[in-house]
Amino acid sequence: MRSDTVITASTVILVSVAVGFVAYQADVVLAPLTLGLFIIAIVWPLQNALQKRVPALLALAITMVATVATIVTFTSLAVWGFGRVGHSIVTDSMRYQAIYAQFVNWLDEHGISIAGLWAEHFNVGWLLRRAQAITGRLNGTLSFWLITLLYVILGLMEVDSLQRNAKAFLPPESSRALLSASAETARKFRKYMEVRTLMSLATGALVGIFAWGVGLPFALEWGVIAFVLNYIPFIGPFVATLFPTLLAMTQFDSWQAVVAIFASLNVIQFVIGSYLEPLVSGRVLAISPSLVLLSVFFWTWIWGLYGAFIGVPIALAILTFCAHYPSSRWIADLFGGSAPQESTEGS
Repeated sequence: MRSDTVITASTVILVSVAVGFVAYQADVVLAPLTLGLFIIAIVWPLQNALQKRVPALLALAITMVATVATIVTFTSLAVWGFGRVGHSIVTDSMRYQAIYAQFVNWLDEHGISIAGLWAEHFNVGWLLRRAQAITGRLNGTLSFWLITLLYVILGLMEVDSLQRNAKAFLPPESSRALLSASAETARKFRKYMEVRTLMSLATGALVGIFAWGVGLPFALEWGVIAFVLNYIPFIGPFVATLFPTLLAMTQFDSWQAVVAIFASLNVIQFVIGSYLEPLVSGRVLAISPSLVLLSVFFWTWIWGLYGAFIGVPIALAILTFCAHYPSSRWIADLFGGSAPQESTEGS
């Protein structure tokens, strides 16, 4: 038994390395594919309910309109918030450079002269080049979303036939395990987005109220930014606390006030992320924190910012499928929290 476990663990590690390599090399195809599957799992209940009342193509059209409208709404919120705040930060870039120069001088006085090397590169031109590099990704982002939506359309049209084919061509036990794991994964994806949305709303509201209470400009914008970024574990909340702190540096003369703002924003993120979110999600989304951290940073390394978003859902899917097969159930027991539950075919 012990040797079998070692062999299985070694196989899992080798497969993980191979999957990471393939995902990195084929990101143009696999990244939108994973997002497409994730969206299909989220919107399938709507599509399934509609096609019982109206023709399938009309149901598909309504589902896609709702999906695109949701994506456009989130994108517009992010662009609006970052656009207004970003304009202010760029306008005050000279003040930030002066603050940075003071910090460099302080380091020099304490014998850390290497910081001066960075001062030569930290200037308005550097900021503008970074902004241009981000803007240059717009075309790639549009292509990414077009491919993703194409996957969603094709996938929604094939869900029923794939279920029938699995029952027809796979052994009964294999088809039951596959369909049950797929249905439970979809259910967990929907629960994950439900919890993430509730926590994002709470985070955005508290950040906005706090920013307004301390007199920080763009309080509404900071709330919107915190709401949007909270969908990205670890990295999103960090950015949502860093940028208000940067603005506070130019608004308050006291470093104590800046530190207090940074600490307070982190307290908000910590309480919601570490206390409220586990209470709301319960054991349905129970997953090892170390696996969450590993998934976020691993997929960020593979696929960038999108990887940070999709990393946790990928981990949830892997654990769910592992739980439905005896040979890999120990992985789900080790990193997960709940036993597999049977789901209905249409869920």
